[in-house]
Amino acid sequence: MAFTNRIFSGIQPSGDLHLGNYLGAIRRFVPLQDTHECIYCVVDMHAITVWQDPEELRRATRELTAAYLAAGIDPKRSIIFNQSRVHQHAELAWVFNCVARIGWMNRMTQFKDKAGKNSENVSLGLLAYPSLMAADILVYKATHVPVGDDQKQHLELTRDIAAKFNNDYAASIRAEGLEPEFFPLTEPLIAGPATRIMSLRDGSKKMSKSDPSDQSRISLLDDADAISKKIKRATTDPEPLPSEVEGLKGRAEADNLVGIYAALADRTKAEVLAEYGGQGWGVFKPALADLAVAVLAPMADEMRRLLADPATIDGILAEGAERARPIAQATMKDVRRIVGFIG
Repeated sequence: MAFTNRIFSGIQPSGDLHLGNYLGAIRRFVPLQDTHECIYCVVDMHAITVWQDPEELRRATRELTAAYLAAGIDPKRSIIFNQSRVHQHAELAWVFNCVARIGWMNRMTQFKDKAGKNSENVSLGLLAYPSLMAADILVYKATHVPVGDDQKQHLELTRDIAAKFNNDYAASIRAEGLEPEFFPLTEPLIAGPATRIMSLRDGSKKMSKSDPSDQSRISLLDDADAISKKIKRATTDPEPLPSEVEGLKGRAEADNLVGIYAALADRTKAEVLAEYGGQGWGVFKPALADLAVAVLAPMADEMRRLLADPATIDGILAEGAERARPIAQATMKDVRRIVGFIG
């Protein structure tokens, strides 16, 4: 069966978005609008697998939506909505809960990482998170999902669930006159090397909103002055920049700052080092600060403008849901017949 060339991707509204969120995910979504039908979701149902303050969740949902828009995702060309507005996500997730095996969920490394030694006391939702993720993707029969290294295992599980559903209900699918591959085996979409952004204070740790030091990260709402100061204060070593990428080995902070420059300039690390190799940090940091301000400050300004008008953001989410819902409804109408539901 030839499925529509459709992208689905969702990000949790965790609040306090930073440079890592932008370069690692949001920025990558923008050019896909030129080649695919794109559905971009704020996955607020995933967020409540751990307790959320309701007002904070609403604020974070709007902040992420503002970041999507400010980064260049066009709500007329793409569908932007929050997951909880389309109840078919939850409906299909329950069907998938009955298709997937507990052993599959227990093997998910992200569950192990988040649950730690407290696995008996975490929410059932955290264990079943990958089943809902599969439903997010497959309720739209998405053919591709842009993924990072930390999501590859979940996408593999999505493919396993799709294959098992297609196999378990093969006779019913045929009886309904539907194509045998009812759900597609969604493919990962990896656009170039992953951009892994590390802390500005410690190059061995990922940039994170949970870091107690605000100087460790560049917030997407930081103004030009804050962006510049944080980069100029970033931890470095005493050596000048190498001329070859090989020379960054064992120099975590240097590697991180060169990687940030490369990502913001849409260049390779090798190209950056060809220009700045042999230069000291007194030259490179101001250049990186100027670049970061040029790219990020206008986006921060636009996010603040959008967040000052929450009704407009909510309207965009509502309109996106109106466009997403018929696709999800059509899938669930078939699924309900396939599994034997009446009505």
